[in-house]
Amino acid sequence: MADGALNPGVNLEAFSQAIAAIQALRSSVTRVFDCLKDGMRNKETLESREKGFVAAFQESLHSVSRDLGELERLSNLVGKPSENHPLHNSGLLSLDPVQDKTPLYSQLLQAYKWSNKLQYHAGLASGLLNQQSLKRSANQMGVSAKRRPKAQPTTLVLPPQYVDDVINRIDRMFPEMSIQLSRPNGTSAMLLVTLGKVLKVIVVMRSLFIDRTIVKGYNENVYTEDGKLDIWSKSNYQVFQKVTDHATTALLHYQLPQMPDVVVRSFMTWLRSYIKLFQAPCQRCGKFLQDGLPPTWRDFRTLEAFHDTCRQ
Repeated sequence: MADGALNPGVNLEAFSQAIAAIQALRSSVTRVFDCLKDGMRNKETLESREKGFVAAFQESLHSVSRDLGELERLSNLVGKPSENHPLHNSGLLSLDPVQDKTPLYSQLLQAYKWSNKLQYHAGLASGLLNQQSLKRSANQMGVSAKRRPKAQPTTLVLPPQYVDDVINRIDRMFPEMSIQLSRPNGTSAMLLVTLGKVLKVIVVMRSLFIDRTIVKGYNENVYTEDGKLDIWSKSNYQVFQKVTDHATTALLHYQLPQMPDVVVRSFMTWLRSYIKLFQAPCQRCGKFLQDGLPPTWRDFRTLEAFHDTCRQ
């Protein structure tokens, strides 16, 4: 049987009796064919052989008729299964006579069972993640409990003046980092972050949510021919291409939709750790260069420098 129990509308006792009636019917039919196979034997005269054969054959047919009538009676008592099956018309696959070669129905039942389990566990995981949503970036960046961020709008569209104030506060926090804010396409902000004489970063923002970052060398051109920030061209140097990939990973790590200004401040704090990109050795191997590249990875919690292969 399948994984589930029989439908409550099925009479289990009549069902077992029907199975026994089917076995009896098969035995009766077998005796009919045995009678036909044996024919007229073990009789002295032709007349006695014919009479014996006819009597045996009639008795076998009566047995078949009796067993068939009993099976029909029990089939009416068994009851009709419910049409409401969780797999709908796929239940018809269980009627396939070559079930051993194409077990589609049993596989569908197993897939349905695992799908229900997956949905249940996904719901539990979602509840746990929602409970932990405020314990990530704030704790990792060491935000003091006495200096909690001020209440701020929770909508995705924040006033431009509010965004300007947040960026100006972050600019004053890091003297070695300068931030130029512009809005070439309406209210969306674009930042040009210059970190000492090491690198420049183009940050594309939607309100206070960072969408994209491009890291280039300090001496590389960051503008297009028409004087706008070039947000599509990659750096010509492999080291800054690596830092761009790590910055994209950092954007996925620092996620706190309820407090977007904390996310921006945390990202800028992480970005500031690249001020010694060419001076800090790897904390794992102690070397300054590996495959011709300095340590381009910065740990999200400790901000320590690692080579891309040493951080594993």
